[in-house]
Amino acid sequence: MYCSFAENMRIALIGYGKMGKAIEEIAVKAGHTITSKSDIGQLNVTDLAKAEVAIEFTQANSVKENVIKCFEANVPVVIGTTGWYSQFDEIKEIAQNENKTMFYSTNFSLGVNIFFALNKYLAKLMNQYEMYEPSITEAHHVHKLDSPSGTAITLAEGLISNFNRKKQWVNSIDNNTNSKNPFDLNIESIRKDEIPGTHTVIYKSEIDDISITHQAHNRMGFAMGALKAAEWLKGKNGIFTMNDMLKF
Repeated sequence: MYCSFAENMRIALIGYGKMGKAIEEIAVKAGHTITSKSDIGQLNVTDLAKAEVAIEFTQANSVKENVIKCFEANVPVVIGTTGWYSQFDEIKEIAQNENKTMFYSTNFSLGVNIFFALNKYLAKLMNQYEMYEPSITEAHHVHKLDSPSGTAITLAEGLISNFNRKKQWVNSIDNNTNSKNPFDLNIESIRKDEIPGTHTVIYKSEIDDISITHQAHNRMGFAMGALKAAEWLKGKNGIFTMNDMLKF
């Protein structure tokens, strides 16, 4: 059950697929008003301007256009889409130059963000033991277009920053192209059925294995996190992440 401590807000939904519908369901129950619902190519600045905040869940190639339209409407935007990070610096510069507001994350689930913190701590512990070889596996539904997932990339970056022997991550699909370079951190991506999202960080040795896993049961955790971010963003100005909201 979602518990909102924010006053009624006017929210624009950008992307009305499964995530958009999940956000709508809990937002309405929490007493918020959905001012507009748009899919790719339907976004209208006039409609956006009626909202106090926008929540964006579309596709990576649409993020820049959607975010810029939110800036034009002077509406803060929560970006839930993943896979757009090659354009991050450009979008960040526009936001800073125009004094606009955005909130982004590779994953809005509270559990996943706790998992991120655990991953960093575990990497610090394991860094001193050379017999352990780390890797990451991520599994999602067949409709997910980006690979590896944004969550897996965040896990990889958190691990590498605390584990001296790994310098970069590399991605393989269904374990077909794992790197043998000792400085590479392998991320295996699996796309199967309707899996909401499972991420595992494992340290293997000849003696034993140590692993941590986060398994999502449905989309509601992501939807609730995105809505909570929209509520938290009200009245703020700048560029924010889940670390700012959760204070990890």
